[in-house]
Amino acid sequence: MTGVPLRVLSYNVHGLKDDRAALVTLVRELAPDVLVVQEAPRRFLWQHRCAALANDTGMVMGAGGLPALGNLLLVNLRVRVHETWCMRFPLTPGRHLRGAAFLRGSVRGGQFTVSGSHLATDPAERPAQAALWKEALDRVEGPVIAAADLNEGPGGGAWRTVEDGLVSSSAGSFTYPATLPARLIDGLFVTPDITVDRYEVVESDLARQASDHLPVLADLLLPSS
Repeated sequence: MTGVPLRVLSYNVHGLKDDRAALVTLVRELAPDVLVVQEAPRRFLWQHRCAALANDTGMVMGAGGLPALGNLLLVNLRVRVHETWCMRFPLTPGRHLRGAAFLRGSVRGGQFTVSGSHLATDPAERPAQAALWKEALDRVEGPVIAAADLNEGPGGGAWRTVEDGLVSSSAGSFTYPATLPARLIDGLFVTPDITVDRYEVVESDLARQASDHLPVLADLLLPSS
């Protein structure tokens, strides 16, 4: 297959409450070009803590953190960052404020935009968030990669909303809970101009130690400009 390779890892890191050393080791071993993080630091000292995570994993901060309410995009030095922005979903009283991070970048002539989000656990709140995120994704021109903890699996309304017009690799292993996976609630979606060369839910001992979710890894081929 032809195209520009890009490795993307999407990971809900559980607020860095678990085995941080295992998390760092795993990310360094998988060596993604882009790391899409859910439940990254978003409160006190969030900039320092996000930067420390980037440094420990051998990456740099791209977008997110507090402005995206815990959604963080890290990149390696292969990726040139051209533009970043964040969005927040309307707050439902008594619930968590949530949002999404966006990064427009390029690598070796391949252009792309990546976005990460984490949708609500409340099934009544989740569809509207999915619709708002999807509207923002649809406004982006060119190749798009979207990765999220959707808190529901394929076939759910929010999953179908995000997936509409995109390609997902939802077959295979479950992602949650990491110790005894029973649900696939972490998804990765790409526009049809991106080829999914490889897709994997990483089920290693390190992954189980690092978080309560298992990460999703994808080797992509971007269209070359």
